[in-house]
Amino acid sequence: MTKIGIILGTTRPGRNGEAVARWVHGIAAQRTDAEFELVDLADYKLPLLDEAYPPSMGQYTQPHTQAWAEKIASLDGFVIVTPEYNRSVPGALKNAIDFLYAEWNNKAVGFVSYGGNGGTRAVEHLRGVAGELQMADVRSQVALSLFTDFENFSVFKPIDVQRDALTTTLDQVITWTNALAPLRTN
Repeated sequence: MTKIGIILGTTRPGRNGEAVARWVHGIAAQRTDAEFELVDLADYKLPLLDEAYPPSMGQYTQPHTQAWAEKIASLDGFVIVTPEYNRSVPGALKNAIDFLYAEWNNKAVGFVSYGGNGGTRAVEHLRGVAGELQMADVRSQVALSLFTDFENFSVFKPIDVQRDALTTTLDQVITWTNALAPLRTN
């Protein structure tokens, strides 16, 4: 069965992303067309990129890189949950993405973002990164506003329409993940 990783893209203490990622996982887990796994970057404790060779060479020497590569390789597609920090993505997320190359190739990715403007600028940066890693980013996304989807900017209470946006995003990620499957077997 198709395996989709829901990547929690921030490691900051007190992060809003944990509640968002659990919401995504809770809705996704009700589906029968794929398996979903929550992947928390905080669990991998990745330092700043510390491999001697470029990720495109696949010559990983560090145990943390090998564990991260094994996890990402085991998944067929992704939903990345990200806040917007200073009009971009959190450093921890960009660093985690940059550790690997082939493990991301020919896989679909969708985005759930949050911030003052729904995190849309962070997603725009991630779309360019995804293209470079030969990932297919889906059109639909969930853009959660700190003003309308969080109480006091910290308690996650998404408005009803966000569930529909998530359903569409998951539909697209699964469809594209399945369409790319023959490329991943070659």
